[in-house]
Amino acid sequence: MTESLIQIKNLKFRYDKSNFSLNVPELSINKQSRVALIGKSGCGKTTLAHLIAGILKPTEGSILVSEKDLCSLNESERREHRALNVGFIFQEFELLNYLRVKENLLLPFMINRKMEITNECQARAHSLAESIGISDKLNQYPEQLSGGERQRLAIARALITDPAIVIADEPTGNLDNETALTVMQETLKQTTETGATLITITHDKTLLNLFETTINVGDFSKTD
Repeated sequence: MTESLIQIKNLKFRYDKSNFSLNVPELSINKQSRVALIGKSGCGKTTLAHLIAGILKPTEGSILVSEKDLCSLNESERREHRALNVGFIFQEFELLNYLRVKENLLLPFMINRKMEITNECQARAHSLAESIGISDKLNQYPEQLSGGERQRLAIARALITDPAIVIADEPTGNLDNETALTVMQETLKQTTETGATLITITHDKTLLNLFETTINVGDFSKTD
């Protein structure tokens, strides 16, 4: 029996001074599933992802992640939830050029005082770097990497904390079709190996056959 990881019920969200609103009566995302969030620009794909990550808090309703209601947590608790349970892959990579590759890979531990860089963590960083083909680049800087290598580093950084959820926000938006497919397949491979649930925001319909579930966020949003 497939186990649910994320359960959303009666969720309502609205930005201040905006006529946009999101209304999700019910939504369930299973553990280790591959989910694509689609819809027109401005329909709320990133908003929904940020609600699941605890970056935003809904006006009403509940968001349960591993049976913990994010809506009952304060901002500090939601931040800790993200650090421990959510990995992000960004379209623009969001790498720090003044840090070496290894430091970028370990960044989630460096910015969270509750997470210690242990020997086990160091070993995991080397293992991830090896699996994605950048183990010989650890002492270089991001600007010395190719675009594909920077993307793979961004994927590895999202996985370094062994998160239950990986959120990829348009990770192939700036790539040609062939490279986009390669990057998406690598993301799927790595999240499958770690057992993470992958939630990907995408406009690229050619990639949708790689996902088990497609959610059109436009079905939940409206502009008054």
